[in-house]
Amino acid sequence: MSEAPLIQILWEDWADQTLPLPAYETAGAAGADLRVNLRPEDRALGLVLEPMARAIFPTGLRIEIPAGYEVQIRPRSGLAAKFGLTIPNAPGTIDSDYRGPLGVILANLGADPYTVRHGERIAQMVVAPVVQARFSVVQALGQTARGDGGFGSTGRQ
Repeated sequence: MSEAPLIQILWEDWADQTLPLPAYETAGAAGADLRVNLRPEDRALGLVLEPMARAIFPTGLRIEIPAGYEVQIRPRSGLAAKFGLTIPNAPGTIDSDYRGPLGVILANLGADPYTVRHGERIAQMVVAPVVQARFSVVQALGQTARGDGGFGSTGRQ
C-alpha cells in the first residue's frame, strides 16, 4: 500500500486551536470528522439553523491538498437521520489548488431549528484521487445494450 497523502493544515488567526484537527474516529473510517470552529462571539450560544435554511459554518482551517487529490465534504449520517441536517452540494469538492477558508454548507431539512455548537462534528472529509479526463468531439458514440434508455428512470412504470 502506498503512503497516505499529507493534508497540510493552517489555523485561521481567530480559530480556537484547542479543538481537535480532522480525525478518523475508527480504524476503518473513510472520512475524517470535521468540527465547526465558531468565531469567538458565537461560541457560547452556538448558531441556530432554522428549518429549510442553509448557511456556511467555519472550521477555522485552511488546507493544502497534494496535487492529484481532492477532499470531499460529506454529511454525517447521524445528523441527517436524527435532525435533517445535510450538505446541499454533497459531496462538496475542495480542489488541490484552493487555499481559502474551509467552510461547510449545512442545510436544515428538519422540522425544528438546530443549534450548531462550537466544536461539534458537522461533516466528514474524504480524501480521494483525481483523474482529469481528456475531451474529444466525435461523429458517433459506441453502441451498448442500454443505449440512451434509462436517464431519470426509477425502474417503475
